[in-house]
Amino acid sequence: MIDLAGTPTRSKYDLLIEAAQSVIAPVAIVAHPCDESSLRGAVEAGSTGLIVPVLVGPEATIRAVGQEHGLDLAGIEIVDAPHSHAAAAQAVAMIRAGRGELLMKGSLHTDELMREVTARDTGLRTARRISHVFVMDVPGHADTLMITDAAVNIFPDLEAKRHIVQNAIDFWNAIMPEPPRVAILSAVETVTSSIPSTIDAAALCKMAERCQITGGLLDGPLALDNAIDPEAAKIKGIVSEVAGRAQILVVPDLEAGNMLAKNLTFLARADAAGIVLGARVPIILTSRADSVRSRLASCAAAALFVDALRSANKLREV
Repeated sequence: MIDLAGTPTRSKYDLLIEAAQSVIAPVAIVAHPCDESSLRGAVEAGSTGLIVPVLVGPEATIRAVGQEHGLDLAGIEIVDAPHSHAAAAQAVAMIRAGRGELLMKGSLHTDELMREVTARDTGLRTARRISHVFVMDVPGHADTLMITDAAVNIFPDLEAKRHIVQNAIDFWNAIMPEPPRVAILSAVETVTSSIPSTIDAAALCKMAERCQITGGLLDGPLALDNAIDPEAAKIKGIVSEVAGRAQILVVPDLEAGNMLAKNLTFLARADAAGIVLGARVPIILTSRADSVRSRLASCAAAALFVDALRSANKLREV
C-alpha cells in the first residue's frame, strides 16, 4: 500500500516508483520491443528494479535497436520470435506456462497483442471482463486519478461496466491505503431517460448498495466538474462523500475516456500510466507517445498489483 500524497519536490509518480522498488520485482514478458521507446522503457524499468524483463521478438532486431540507442542488454533474456504476430503469441504462451507475472506491450499494435490475450483457447481470459485503467498524476490536483475504461471496451453495456468498475476498485485497493471514491461520469448529474449513461450510473450505484460491486464508495451520475471539484458540487447542491472528491472516474465509453485522458496529458501536462486488468496477469499497454517516466510508472503500478496478488494467493493457501 502507498500514500500518493505528492510534495513539490516528489510527485505522486516518484512515490509510486519508490514503493514498487521495495517489493520483489516481477518477471515481465515484453512482446516485440523493436523500437527505441518500447525497448528503453523495458530496459530502464529493469535497471531501476521495477521488473525483470524478458524480451520476446526478433533477436537480431532487438539487439540492433539496443546498440543503435546505447541500451545495455547484458543479462536480459531474449526469446527469439520472427515477427510481431509470433512475438505476441509466444509472450502469451509464456505467461500461460508460468514464465512471467506481467505482460508488457512492445512496439506492436495493441489489437495484435490483445487478440492473443483474448483468444478463447490459448489466451489469458478469466471470468472477469478485461478493462484498462489510466493512473493519472495531474499537476495541481491533490488526488491521484484513475480513469477507466479508455482503451479496451468501446461501448460497454451495464454488465461490462460492472466489471470495469470492480477491476478498477480492486486495483486501487491493492496499491492504495484506503478504499476509493468512485464517480460514474455522464454529461449531467441527474438521471435522465434521454441520456443512457445516467441510467447505467444509477444502476451501478444500486449494484454497489446490493454488494454486486464491493470495495469502493460509488456515486453517479456525476458530471466531470462536480465529480472532482468540491465547489462545483456545492453549487449544484450535491451532498455526497464522492462528489467533488472522486478518485476513480468511470467514463461512459472509450471515446469519452480516451479524450479525457489525452486532454489531461496534453493540456494539463499530466503523466498517464496505463494497465490492463481482468486477465490472468496485469498487462502494461504503452503508447508510442508515452514518456519513459510514464512507462516506468506503469511498470511500478503493475509491480505493486502483482505483489498484492501474491499476498492474496498466500492467504488463500493458508
